[in-house]
Amino acid sequence: MSNYSDSLLYRRLARQARPYWPHIGGLFLLSLLATPIALLTPLPLKIAVDNIVGHHPLPGFIAWLIPSAVARSHLSVLALAAVIFVVVAFLNQLQQLATTALSTYAGEKMVLSFREQLFRQAQRLSLAYHDMKGTTDSVYRIQYDAPSIQWIGIYGVIPFVSALFTLVGMFVVTVQIDWVLAVVAMTVSPALFLVARSYRRRLRDRWRNVKDLESSAMSVVHEGLSAIRVIKAFGQEDREQKRFIERSGAGMWARIRVTIIAGWFDLAISMITALGTAAVLFIGMLHVEAHIITVGLLLLIMGYLVELYAPLQTVSQSFAMLQSSLASAERAFTLLDQAPDVVEKPHARPLMRALGDISFDDVWFRYGEERPVLSAVSFHVAPGTKVGIAGATGAGKTTLVSLLTRFYDPTQGSIMLDGIDLRDYKLADLRNQFAIVLQDPVLFSTTIAENIAYGRPDARPEEIMEAARMANIHDFISSLPEGYETQVGERGMRMSGGERQRISLARAFLKDAPILILDEPTSSVDLRTEAAIMADMERLMEGKTAFLIAHRLSTLSSCDLRLEIDSGQLRSQKREVTPDSVTVAS
Repeated sequence: MSNYSDSLLYRRLARQARPYWPHIGGLFLLSLLATPIALLTPLPLKIAVDNIVGHHPLPGFIAWLIPSAVARSHLSVLALAAVIFVVVAFLNQLQQLATTALSTYAGEKMVLSFREQLFRQAQRLSLAYHDMKGTTDSVYRIQYDAPSIQWIGIYGVIPFVSALFTLVGMFVVTVQIDWVLAVVAMTVSPALFLVARSYRRRLRDRWRNVKDLESSAMSVVHEGLSAIRVIKAFGQEDREQKRFIERSGAGMWARIRVTIIAGWFDLAISMITALGTAAVLFIGMLHVEAHIITVGLLLLIMGYLVELYAPLQTVSQSFAMLQSSLASAERAFTLLDQAPDVVEKPHARPLMRALGDISFDDVWFRYGEERPVLSAVSFHVAPGTKVGIAGATGAGKTTLVSLLTRFYDPTQGSIMLDGIDLRDYKLADLRNQFAIVLQDPVLFSTTIAENIAYGRPDARPEEIMEAARMANIHDFISSLPEGYETQVGERGMRMSGGERQRISLARAFLKDAPILILDEPTSSVDLRTEAAIMADMERLMEGKTAFLIAHRLSTLSSCDLRLEIDSGQLRSQKREVTPDSVTVAS
């Protein structure tokens, strides 16, 4: 069940659309033009039947507008009816063209702004949220749920208001002709309202289920394409295809079921309006026989009835899509309302450049309700210390450094940087103190130069090249046809593993942060390449506080301090370089 009522959803959607109210106001004014155009639409037919075939006088306002000589000539009146028909058709198309152009512009701007907010929120949320939900869920909400604001604000509310004005206009004009027929025509309105209300919740719940299933199927596609090398290596293409078909099939049947429900709803609406039309025709013919109205007036009323019921049917038949859009809006607002686990204090301290003095004081951490990943971890590292972290897979090594960068906050205890709790610093300033080189280097689908300068986008070309020289990859980059402007491909897959790692090292050299985190940076390369990369990393770590995570103990041989993590417990071994460089509490 949803935590959002319809009124709350509409209020929030209205706030989202507030910057575009002038555009929506323009669309509203354009929609009002549809009413007089609709009133003029059946007029040529009425003139042809009553004033040419039936020899009745022209309506007063038309007789007042045209010369009397034209009114006396049947041929001229027929030509006038034809001209009115063409002019009304032109005005109708012109109004639709202006409406389409303005609605497309306003709608796309609204969606772009909404997506921007959702994307910013998705980046603000902690890793724990994405670990639990998966990134595909957020992608689906940003890409496919965000357009709900366009459908509701532009294609839902405005046509509804326009239909309301058309309804009132048609009713007023019909009352002037035959008030009994007007009342009969309007008797369908309560029935339409009751049917719509009875279907509302069912359709909303079913659409919400459809979107959850579609998001789940999309995650299979994302995983399959991201891990395509593993799938091919193990020959599991058929297995992944079967998994995709199962997830997509569930979504397909859910969509079919909601379409059937919507179809029954449309059938009910069509039958109600058909009964209203039949009643007006039946009573109208009785009024013609009683000489209360003419045949031409009956045709005019029947024409108005089509225009009267058309917006009612349009709004009612689009009711299913409205519920789909409201379900999407709920999902989008759920993402926006998700509170990040890691938050910045209102008056957080700025931090220009840290010294690199770090202390863990009785730090505990657990994911949700699971058992603790880290338990009672305490140690102190002086500035400029190289810290090696060893331990079995799953022991908590990566979690330890993730706490240091505030990807997560400790469940208990505190982490100090230069004598101040990490939670007291501005989050962006804190993370700017770190340069990170991961086991699987992360490159973006842009140029080599932009990847190296990712931590310092304002870096000059010569600074980028110097960083590449420090990482021993400048010669390789220069040998490429496009040099530093070479595109690395998605996730850097056009580069080898060693090349990706050296580009990642160059990024760290360029950033020149006071604290380094090297998370198993050589685990995916051979021993010869490891030795070369370790030599580069030794230069990178000079004068900085560095944390080096590795499985191979030989990789940690040059570290000043080695921390061994076993099932979340800290076991420390000290290697002193200077008398006061390292202090350990375990």
